[in-house]
Amino acid sequence: MAFQTVFKRYELKYLLTLAQKERILAAMEPYMALDKYGRTTIRNLYFDTDTYRLIRRSIEKPIYKEKLRIRSYSKADAESTVFVELKKKYDKVVYKRRLPLPERDAMAWVNGEAPCPVDSQISREIDYVLRYYGGLRPSVYLSYEREAYYEKSGGDFRVTFDDNILCRTDGLSLCAEVGGDTILDTGLVLMEIKCSGGIPLWMVEVLSRERIYKTSFSKYGTAYRNLIFPTLQKPKASTLKKENYIHA
Repeated sequence: MAFQTVFKRYELKYLLTLAQKERILAAMEPYMALDKYGRTTIRNLYFDTDTYRLIRRSIEKPIYKEKLRIRSYSKADAESTVFVELKKKYDKVVYKRRLPLPERDAMAWVNGEAPCPVDSQISREIDYVLRYYGGLRPSVYLSYEREAYYEKSGGDFRVTFDDNILCRTDGLSLCAEVGGDTILDTGLVLMEIKCSGGIPLWMVEVLSRERIYKTSFSKYGTAYRNLIFPTLQKPKASTLKKENYIHA
C-alpha cells in the first residue's frame, strides 16, 4: 500500500463546542466528505530527551521547532505498520516526513537499538535528529478519536475533528490499550484545518458567523504542562488539571 510520506502545509487549530461542530459539518456537507476510515483512534508515542528538551523548546514558540513521534491508526502488534514521523514547523509552515515500518523495527530504530532497515532521504533526516539529540526515549502516549474530511473536488484542503484526547506517561507502547488523563474539557472538540494555501470562502464565512477564532493548542505541550511538569516539581503529583492548556 502506498502512503504519503512528505507534507508541507499550514495547520490551523480551533476549539469548538459540540453545537459549533455540528453547524460546521452542515456547512461542509456540499464540499467535504468523510474519509474512508471514518472515525478512527489515533495513537502516538512522542519521543524526547530525559530533560524534555524538544517540548520545552516548542513551548517557547521559536521560529523553528521539531517533534519526533511514532503513530499508529489502530492497536499495533510487532508486525503492524506504524509511522515514524518527524514534524517540523518553521515560520508557521508545517513540514512532516514519515516512514512506514513494522512496529518492532520502528521502536528498535528510534530507541537506538538497531539501524533503520530502510535507507532513504527521510530515514537519513530522522537519523540526524536521533544523533543530534541523543538518547531519545518515549515520553508520552497520546491518543484521540479523529474524524477526517477531504475535499470532494480533489483539492488538498482537509479538516479533522479530534476529541477524547487522552495522555499518560506509563504503558508507553502502541501495542497497549488506549487510556489516560483527558486534556480537553467535556463538550469540547479540537478542529484542525490543513491546507497549502488559503481557506475556502465558505469555511471563512462559517467561522466568522460562528465567531470561531484560531488558537494554538498543543496536545503534547498540554500533556507536558499538566502531567509531566508537576511530577518534576513534586514527584507525587500526578493529577492532570484539565483547565490549564499549553498553546504552542
